[in-house]
Amino acid sequence: MGIFNRMVNVIKANINDLIDKAEDPEKMLEQLILDMQEQYTAAKAQVAQAIADEKKLEREYEEQLKLQNEWAEKAELAVSQQNDDLAIKALKRKKEHEKLAEEYKIHLDDQKQVTEKLKNSLKELNDKIEEAKRKKELLIARSKRAKAQETVNKTFSELNDTSAFDSFARMESKIEAMEDKVKAQEELNNEVSENTLDKEFEQLEKARQDLDVMDELAALKAKMGK
Repeated sequence: MGIFNRMVNVIKANINDLIDKAEDPEKMLEQLILDMQEQYTAAKAQVAQAIADEKKLEREYEEQLKLQNEWAEKAELAVSQQNDDLAIKALKRKKEHEKLAEEYKIHLDDQKQVTEKLKNSLKELNDKIEEAKRKKELLIARSKRAKAQETVNKTFSELNDTSAFDSFARMESKIEAMEDKVKAQEELNNEVSENTLDKEFEQLEKARQDLDVMDELAALKAKMGK
């Protein structure tokens, strides 16, 4: 019965604590299930041996009952033949087998109780292993979720580092300065372009005014006959 007690204790142990200590919870749980299966196989072999012992005791008990009946018949035969000495010997042998049958019956009854307890324990053990298998999948899922959360927390912690945000702010300021410089160059280029165009139009206007003056001079000379 010791193996059953050890197995039940293993299965009832706090597997969550084992997960915390294990480098790879999934492999650890798989190994635990394999260990349980091996111990279950050993326990099953013990139950099978107990059943075999019970069957052997039952055969021996039935054999003693059979011999008891045979010697009873032989005693009757001796009496019918008026052979008291032989009848007494047969009855004594009958008594011997009767006593042995009683002893085997006691052992057989005890063995049946042991076998029944072992069968019940084996069934309980199997139920515990199946429960552990179902719980294993849940625990593995919890382990993976915890690892994912740990990664998220680590990333979040790194993002909360002020140096990273300071660097980001410096990059933003640098880019804004570059944009301002480009805009200034564009404005300057536009101003230069506009000034050049204005000067061209001023020259054109001056040339037009000069032509008007020359036309007016020519008209004056024609009027004066010059």
